[in-house]
Amino acid sequence: MDTVTDGRYAWGRLALTLMVAMVINAGMWAIIVIMPAVEAEFEASRGASALPYTLTMIGFAAGNYAIGRAVDRFGITYTLIIAALCTAASYGLAILSNSLLLLSLAQFLVGFASAVGFGPLIADISHWFVRRRGIAVAIAASGNYLSGAIWPIVLASVLAESGWRAVYGVMALATVVLVIPLAFTLRRKIPDEAREAAHRASTLNAQSSGLSPRALQYLLGLAGIGCCVAMSMPQVHIVALCVGLGFGPAVGAQMLSLMLMGGVVSRIVSGFIADRLGGVRTLLIGSVLQTIALFLYLPAGDMVSLYTVSLIFGLSQGGIVPSYALIVREYMPANEAGARVGFVMMATILGMALGGWLSGVIYDLSGSYLLAFVNGIVWNGMNIAIVLWLMSRSKPRAPRTAMA
Repeated sequence: MDTVTDGRYAWGRLALTLMVAMVINAGMWAIIVIMPAVEAEFEASRGASALPYTLTMIGFAAGNYAIGRAVDRFGITYTLIIAALCTAASYGLAILSNSLLLLSLAQFLVGFASAVGFGPLIADISHWFVRRRGIAVAIAASGNYLSGAIWPIVLASVLAESGWRAVYGVMALATVVLVIPLAFTLRRKIPDEAREAAHRASTLNAQSSGLSPRALQYLLGLAGIGCCVAMSMPQVHIVALCVGLGFGPAVGAQMLSLMLMGGVVSRIVSGFIADRLGGVRTLLIGSVLQTIALFLYLPAGDMVSLYTVSLIFGLSQGGIVPSYALIVREYMPANEAGARVGFVMMATILGMALGGWLSGVIYDLSGSYLLAFVNGIVWNGMNIAIVLWLMSRSKPRAPRTAMA
């Protein structure tokens, strides 16, 4: 017999959620694909041509929180439909843009609307799992990485044959045609008794920590900034690092792809671990492994070692961000999951943006990425300290029944 949570419907809903995430999350990766073409068309500098990506990430961060709040109030289906239409319309505005500034503003809207496919979707699927919530959240979060691994390859031929505006036309059409029908399959709502049981469990955990939901939210946000400043150094600068070493951008792109695929594997494995150890301990494991991987980058200088360490880095850090969503669900009210998860996801994305900028500044000042890696290690140390402090204060207690 199927059950409300962890049953056949829940797993089917997870598969649909992953499909939605793989399409809608393309909004944050498409700009990377077209960036060289944009630079050439608008005769922009390298720094100026990166502005659309920066505003995409700022929009993506803000959208995680704002759309998460909308999901708490209106549910995932209607929110997802509106967000998909706004994403497609934002692609259209980008197509019509005749300056880098207008393109950047359109990209902010692309990032904001497409954020529905990250934190808000993760929060929604978390309601449908209890015993296997860790692996469910990990799979849903993997949609972002899979989108980054698949769409650039799919769109490359369109870019080469028809230009970047055609790429955005394809993405606008794909978003409407694929996401909206899938959104209607997610109309079923979690029963009130399941929400109430989840609320009781999170209340017990919150009492054990001695922190209010708001205080814990801000603490997790600070930890998320710390770990993602560290995470951004390899993810944002690996291509530039390879160019500086004389290996070329293609090698750097391959290392980034390897890193992302390693991240998918890491997220899935971390999900299984989280179902046994909980979100806090899983976050600690991922943060420690990420620190070790960053240390391994320090002596790496040849191509083979960088490929190896990039794979290790991907395998170490993929489970970190989903762990924050699990902690939110373990310690905070279920009816606030969208907003709370969205806030912490927003903090992690802002950490990526801050870390990418800091690493570039450090490189400009020192002429090397060595100190940028050290900077990441220090920020990661702050993250580990927060997690250890939280772990020392509480032991999450989650009921193991299907209706909890």
